[in-house]
Amino acid sequence: MSIPVLKVQQLAETQKPAALALLAIRQRVNRPIATIVILNNLFNIVGSVFIGGMAATIFQDALLGMFTAALTLLVILFGEIFPKIFGERYAIPLALAIAVPIRGMTWLFTPIVMALEWVTAPFINSGQRPSTNEAEIKLMATIGHQEGIIEADEAEMIRRVFRLNDTKSINIMTPRVALTHLPGDLTIAEAQDKIFNSQHSRILVSDTDIDHILGLVMKNDLLAALIQGRGQQLIRDVVRPVRFVSETERADKLLQEFQTAREHLAVVVDEYGGVSGVVTLEDVLEVLTGEIVDETDRSIDLQTLARQRQRQLLQSRGFNWPAEP
Repeated sequence: MSIPVLKVQQLAETQKPAALALLAIRQRVNRPIATIVILNNLFNIVGSVFIGGMAATIFQDALLGMFTAALTLLVILFGEIFPKIFGERYAIPLALAIAVPIRGMTWLFTPIVMALEWVTAPFINSGQRPSTNEAEIKLMATIGHQEGIIEADEAEMIRRVFRLNDTKSINIMTPRVALTHLPGDLTIAEAQDKIFNSQHSRILVSDTDIDHILGLVMKNDLLAALIQGRGQQLIRDVVRPVRFVSETERADKLLQEFQTAREHLAVVVDEYGGVSGVVTLEDVLEVLTGEIVDETDRSIDLQTLARQRQRQLLQSRGFNWPAEP
């Protein structure tokens, strides 16, 4: 029983009879344990009666007490202490060696065990307890790092995985006060200053105000439209649909939805339908990896260079780029 279930499953992948028998025992451990207890008590009772009877006829009353004390000591040593020590030290080879015999004995004693299960069923909770839990897995990751089995970043990643289930969209979103949004009734040319100055690759498009979101547009699509002479096109005409999620949406569910829909952004709304902010795929991934530095987070030198190149391109097409703030 000291062998972890995962280790037993790994051994069973070899398809060896002993390993498969051990896996079958671990998957339904109650009956093998009951069989072992029955056999142990059977041998103890029969052995005590048989050896006690022989000792009574061989030894005198004065020596009978000494014999009983010595026999008790031997039973404790060889029946309890030594088997447990060797079982702990050589758990895997011993378990594989006795797995097939124990499974066979379990099959033979099945009628007796089933009768005992029927008698004890009203007093035993039939619910299966989990073999491990979140706290144990985190502790295993810490111990694995301390013993040099896994690296520090791997242990931290394992611990961060469990944060996904505990993190809500409201905890990782960009709040509405920091959002950039464009009115859908503006033409692309009319909104060019906001487009140029936006640091976001995806920009929300609103109807009357930010609480009435029509969808989103890609900044690159708007820049391309300006360059191609489509500046008089309404922004609402190039809107893409956007997903809406509640403030309580879990990060793990968000990640699954982003992967399934191949999306990178969702609008977070409160219980009244008002916009609270936006959450992105990057926000969710940062729960796992920590801060992610992307192209918009690089040093000012790279940002300045990129803006200069955009300015030169658009000015060559006849558009005025606003002065640097």
